[in-house]
Amino acid sequence: MKEFIKLFNQYVDDGLYPGIEWKISLKKQTFEGNSGYLNIENKLPIVENTIYRIWSMTKPIISIVILQLIEENKLKLNDSITKFLPKFDNLKVLKSLDSNIDDLVEIKQMPTIENLLCHTAGFSYNFIGDAIGRKYENLKLFHSELTSLEEEIDILASVPLLCQPSTKWIYSVSVDILARIIEIITNSSLQIELKKRIFDPLEMNHTSFNVDVVNYDNLMTQYEFDSINKKIHKPSKNKQKIFNYGYPLNQLSYSRGGHGLFSTLNDYFKFAQMLLTGKNQYGKTIISNALLTKATTNQLNKKFFPLEIINFDEDNSLMEENGLENYGWGLGFRVMQEISKFENIGNTGEFGWSGAASTYFLVDPKYDLVAVMMTQVLGANNNLQKEFYKQIYKTLI
Repeated sequence: MKEFIKLFNQYVDDGLYPGIEWKISLKKQTFEGNSGYLNIENKLPIVENTIYRIWSMTKPIISIVILQLIEENKLKLNDSITKFLPKFDNLKVLKSLDSNIDDLVEIKQMPTIENLLCHTAGFSYNFIGDAIGRKYENLKLFHSELTSLEEEIDILASVPLLCQPSTKWIYSVSVDILARIIEIITNSSLQIELKKRIFDPLEMNHTSFNVDVVNYDNLMTQYEFDSINKKIHKPSKNKQKIFNYGYPLNQLSYSRGGHGLFSTLNDYFKFAQMLLTGKNQYGKTIISNALLTKATTNQLNKKFFPLEIINFDEDNSLMEENGLENYGWGLGFRVMQEISKFENIGNTGEFGWSGAASTYFLVDPKYDLVAVMMTQVLGANNNLQKEFYKQIYKTLI
């Protein structure tokens, strides 16, 4: 696959990424490779089972477990979050998106499980440029590496919503709430439930919220992209930066829903491949075809389009950089809606997601296609993902 090798080598040679690892499966034929290094300081080579912080690629895993609990009749899509988290009973809402944090109105309808999965619950994120995001940051929400998921969600319950549920798509901390609901329903820890329900059945033996000391040398160093000087450097902890979030290597009690997992290319590939059929490699059902189809079908009204994620220090949205202008949203996944907005490349129904450090995956059931790309650069633009996507559909399809 010389086209892919050339593509990735160029990004590494230009100093934009330390190393890149990729794997593609098309109709049972597999293509894979890597470029670059574990770190740019010592130029250590990428090794078998290189470990990555997958950041928001944690979210689809949490979403699948929530869907499993729905199948088990332990919760419903229209359940209010207060059914499981009564501390949200007094939830208020910002009067308008531009209101002061104290200018509040009553909530019209409590967020539901479906709202949380679809990011229409009205919550925000620390790095988003609004009063609620700033409040999260001032409270140091999710900054700690020592607090429990329960403690963080209790802090979140004290903050108003940015907008009324079901009125706007806002990428948010909602999946962290879902993760806590998993713990409450199962009366277990998130670590145990993910291992039992996802990691063990899929033989994802290198995916966890912590890295064993003996595997530290397998971890790719994480960098941050400097958009002004067009180079990468070690991440900074400036206000409202995603790097402020706790992401400990080996804190056994640590868990989150929106980030926190470590994984490898092959491990996450197993998860993505499962999303083609809902079954593992031995035919065991992880999620029913009916719910999987619903989860990977757009669930949003067109009034929410185009989707956008707004960074606090950007004058304009990151929509173009995130490549969301041609996507809708399912129950935990972006879903391709209009390939006309992406040079007519791709396929309607293709789905997946990405992580803050530029990890990325896609699944296209029509073509029996799965692709995963791993690297470790925070704040990078989406050009690499777009070029990877184009190369797949132009070269292989």
